[in-house]
Amino acid sequence: MVSLLMCAGPGYTKEEVPKTGLNEALFEAVGRNDAAMVRQLVNQGASVHTQNGKGQTALLLAVDRNHGDSAKVLIEAGADVNAQDRQLDSPLLLAGARGYLEILKLILEAKPDFGIYNRFGGTALIPACERGHVEVVKELLQTGVDINHVNRLGWTALLEAIILSDGGPRHQEIVGMLIKAGADMNLPDGDGISPLQHARTKGFTRIVNILESAGAR
Repeated sequence: MVSLLMCAGPGYTKEEVPKTGLNEALFEAVGRNDAAMVRQLVNQGASVHTQNGKGQTALLLAVDRNHGDSAKVLIEAGADVNAQDRQLDSPLLLAGARGYLEILKLILEAKPDFGIYNRFGGTALIPACERGHVEVVKELLQTGVDINHVNRLGWTALLEAIILSDGGPRHQEIVGMLIKAGADMNLPDGDGISPLQHARTKGFTRIVNILESAGAR
């Protein structure tokens, strides 16, 4: 295991290691998913709140790399699950968009703020629906996320599951899940076009049937 002295670089004793050296070493350990070293560095004084040049905390970097072991250690150490980087990604928002289910579960256990939005003004649920992350959508629908939140594009999770999808089995399942969870099937986009109208225009027959069977208009 790398010693504290090695993390500090030449010219320092263990007692003289600067916090900046510890913090840099923390990001390096997260980058290679060395959870044991992450824990050691935190115990030695590395800050879980420091940000890198992209504005990422060590936790957000762990999410970005899908390094669950490191993310778990950082969350247990009190890392801020709501901290956003320069692109307005937070651990919750990024895990949802990427479909990283196991890390998402860790973040949800830490009770994140669902009122924090990405650069498009959206929740974690919206891109998860767009990208067909079925299991992530299931998990998010059991939380306090606003199922009918409208992003800056004028789209809800249901609209994105139709407008930006291929209409295949994963998105069909997601549309059904959203409806069952109480999504407003008739909430239109900024141009007044409903989810059902979009599905018809795109020729998504199965999704049209799902919406019509549920009473959409």
